[in-house]
Amino acid sequence: MPEVYSFSTIPARILLPIDFSPSSHEALDQATVLAQHFHAEVYLVHVVPESGDVEGAKKQAESDFAVSVSGLGAKGIKTTTSVEVDNDIAGKILDVIDREKIDLIVVSTHGTTGWHPLVFGSIAEKLVKLVQIPLLLIRTKKPVTSAKVGSGRLMEWW
Repeated sequence: MPEVYSFSTIPARILLPIDFSPSSHEALDQATVLAQHFHAEVYLVHVVPESGDVEGAKKQAESDFAVSVSGLGAKGIKTTTSVEVDNDIAGKILDVIDREKIDLIVVSTHGTTGWHPLVFGSIAEKLVKLVQIPLLLIRTKKPVTSAKVGSGRLMEWW
């Protein structure tokens, strides 16, 4: 069972799980507003599945983080990034919350990768059920895709 932290209503560290989809960028916009308002640090995390080209995916994520870090830095927001590797995305995000002593998590409802939520449940849904800190859920439009359930193509992450 994760350790439960006492928290104030003013977050000092805001976690944003990001998959670099339009939905996660909408969540980044909201996390940015909160960070500016509360003078909080933004902690960006991207979870890479253990299958496939892990090293290539990690390098791509680090490269993609550079744009976000630059934009946040220009607004005076301290930013930390982390690329994690695990097949249990929600579990890894919970680990990061505990390890980094996060005060608030901002997460979007739809992303670009992962199994269809009707089959396995979405990452956002799992986080809503399991997280022990305040969570801001950003409802975003479902991404347009031509994939069908069972087609082998991954449809949405959050």
